[in-house]
Amino acid sequence: MSERFYFRQLLAGRDFAVGDEIATSMRNFTYAFGDRESGDALLVDPAYRPSELVEMVTGDDMNVRGVIATHYHPDHVGGTLMAQQHVAGVAELREMLEVPIHIQAPELEWITERTGLGVDAFTVHRDRDVLKLGDVEVTLLHTPGHTPGSQCVLVQGRLLSGDTLFIDGCGRTDFPGGDAHEMYRSLSERLADIDDDTVLYPGHLYSPEPSLSMGMVRERNYVLAPRSPEQWLAAFGT
Repeated sequence: MSERFYFRQLLAGRDFAVGDEIATSMRNFTYAFGDRESGDALLVDPAYRPSELVEMVTGDDMNVRGVIATHYHPDHVGGTLMAQQHVAGVAELREMLEVPIHIQAPELEWITERTGLGVDAFTVHRDRDVLKLGDVEVTLLHTPGHTPGSQCVLVQGRLLSGDTLFIDGCGRTDFPGGDAHEMYRSLSERLADIDDDTVLYPGHLYSPEPSLSMGMVRERNYVLAPRSPEQWLAAFGT
């Protein structure tokens, strides 16, 4: 890690979207990161008030060059939440900045339907694709289970995990597109090679800590305790 790396963890309802009752109750994190030397930055899951997020990044002398969507749910990318409330997100951001939205291929049909954006707004990736921001490398990990195209972001010793893995618990698998078998594989196989020193930054503030090392998460997170698919599905499968 170096001072050249720009990184912010932003809590909806506290750091931005202040006064928005839904943002406050959902406790979503948005992330901004990039290369200070080039001035290029990405936003991860910019929901609720994307204009404020762009202003914050610009105020840090950085430029938003794209978005990474960890998955299609409206509290992360915008859309209709719980069939009644509209949440601003990537569609509104694209009205300000015509930047690419980086997703995993299986998420495309879900996110276009949710956001109303056309397929041309999205840059589709496969597991372990690498993006470059100046001198910063970003690896996109396909971790299905919560949704078909859920992804985690590995950058500079940090794992931005969306709703795949929380400090305590993991994302639900009973929403449309969820798959308990795939969630087990993501937790036990696809994230198995993440170093214990890597710091987990989840998609929601569901624990006292906003971040924690993967080693500590592995010691305490109950969803990582089962040692077989049968054990995991018996405890958490739906």
